[in-house]
Amino acid sequence: MLHAVADHVVDEYLSVTEALEEDIDAVESEVFAKESGGAASGARPSGGSRSGGADAGRIYQLKRELLALKRAVGPLGRPLTTLATRPSALVDPGIQAYFRDVTDHLTEAGERIASFDALLDSILQAHLAQVTVAQNEDMRRITAWAAIIAVPTMVCGVYGMNFDVLPERHWTYGYPLVMGGIAVAAYALYRTFRKRGWL
Repeated sequence: MLHAVADHVVDEYLSVTEALEEDIDAVESEVFAKESGGAASGARPSGGSRSGGADAGRIYQLKRELLALKRAVGPLGRPLTTLATRPSALVDPGIQAYFRDVTDHLTEAGERIASFDALLDSILQAHLAQVTVAQNEDMRRITAWAAIIAVPTMVCGVYGMNFDVLPERHWTYGYPLVMGGIAVAAYALYRTFRKRGWL
């Protein structure tokens, strides 16, 4: 009876690890598909800062589930090893071989848990790197547009000081020239930022 109960419990742990493996594989495929997709297209990864919270939440949820499973599996190691290796009046020597089989399955479950934990750490690091890249892309876009907007702001600020000694203010083509200069400068900055991939 003791062997049947222990064997059933450990088999259930293995079933749980298989289910966790499927979930982890799904998250890994999603995260690395976003990374490769963003790198191939040269654009911001599709899993950027807008959806990053959901991905990170799923990864942390899997880590919590893995931790709960680890806490359940770990304490069984010593009792099962004792039953499988040490002579006992309660356990027939012929039954100890069956307990060794259960112990091997428990060890397998523990090794899976350890490998899943390391894999989730790698997935989380890759995801955080994607979020950082997406945030850097956003900051570059904001900086580029701020630089473009700074051109008309600066020129209009100068002419808004109401200086009398500004010959172009009394020139027929002064206004079109200033507006044209602003447009050319803004377009030149826009082209430069587009060429460098900031916009």
